[in-house]
Amino acid sequence: MDEYKNETIEGRNAVTEALRAGRALDKVFIARGETDRALAFVAAKARSAGVTVVECDRRKLDAMSVTKAHQGVIAVCAAAHYSSIDDIFARASERGEPPLIVACDEISDPHNFGAIIRSAECAGAHGVIIPKRRSAGLTAIVDKTSAGAAEHLPVVRVPNLPAALDELKRRGVWIYGTAAEGSSPMWSTDLTGSLCLVIGSEGEGLGRLVREKCDFLVSIPLLGRVSSLNASAAAAVLLYEIVRQRSAEPKK
Repeated sequence: MDEYKNETIEGRNAVTEALRAGRALDKVFIARGETDRALAFVAAKARSAGVTVVECDRRKLDAMSVTKAHQGVIAVCAAAHYSSIDDIFARASERGEPPLIVACDEISDPHNFGAIIRSAECAGAHGVIIPKRRSAGLTAIVDKTSAGAAEHLPVVRVPNLPAALDELKRRGVWIYGTAAEGSSPMWSTDLTGSLCLVIGSEGEGLGRLVREKCDFLVSIPLLGRVSSLNASAAAAVLLYEIVRQRSAEPKK
């Protein structure tokens, strides 16, 4: 739990005041099985503010706690406020560019997530989308790993990633999933239009429901003996193939 040590708010009053003040919070951890009204109030207030609430064993809270007086609740601060899908489209419109979006399907490692944000920002992406559950959030470690890119790129957290991909499709965005067995090799796939690049989780790759939403499954050539790239490395390779293709397009 060391990844949380320097970015937590502990105790019922402290977390309640942080929520009242509009502090950017990534998650609120609540002791599982507690019937205390004060904790229920904190959980309700967090949910109404769009903050993910996670019920967990007290032993996890004890391991996360710096003060050892957490009173059954610990909030993890976010490095920045989350954005909306509309913010992503507004950024693309302001630049006069077709939307380029990165969606992370349950990327749980904060260092991987930070590296993806960094590559996305450097490649000119307009935003990143993540699910609320089973995903790293905008923590201080993610911000540091992104080299500050998280401060400049909209990051959207959605309750349901497949539903968010459906919304992107309705708005004219093609969905490109990354998969080693993908039928669309990277170098022969047109990546110049409005698109969302979906990066699968470190261990399992793309989830079934997310995979079903993809219009194309793009593969990266692998010439060695290892069967896959790290998630953040795959994101960087594909993002810069998109940059290459878009740069080669004749200017209208």
